[in-house]
Amino acid sequence: MSTEPLKTDPLKDSELHDKINRETGRVQWSELERHFAQGVVVWVSEELDLIEVALRIAHDDKASIARWMDAGKLAKVSSVQAATWQAADSPLWASVVSPFVLVQPEKKSLH
Repeated sequence: MSTEPLKTDPLKDSELHDKINRETGRVQWSELERHFAQGVVVWVSEELDLIEVALRIAHDDKASIARWMDAGKLAKVSSVQAATWQAADSPLWASVVSPFVLVQPEKKSLH
């Protein structure tokens, strides 16, 4: 595992940011079940910015990814999460960073 620092700041990669932003959208959990079965669906905490996480994964920013995983803010979707989302066929925000599908529950409205 390389510990060499990133050569560029992923957040300044505007071309990739725009691409990820365009390809991020709302999907129902039922559309993601086959990806979950393949073990490639990754939960992103509502505290994190989904686009930033996708950018950092695309840039292989191991330090940020490890920090989020250690803090419990990024993980493969658990069977409990999957069952909960399946029961409600929950809408989620999703972004594909091959081979992963990043998902984030919609933020709860404060009204």
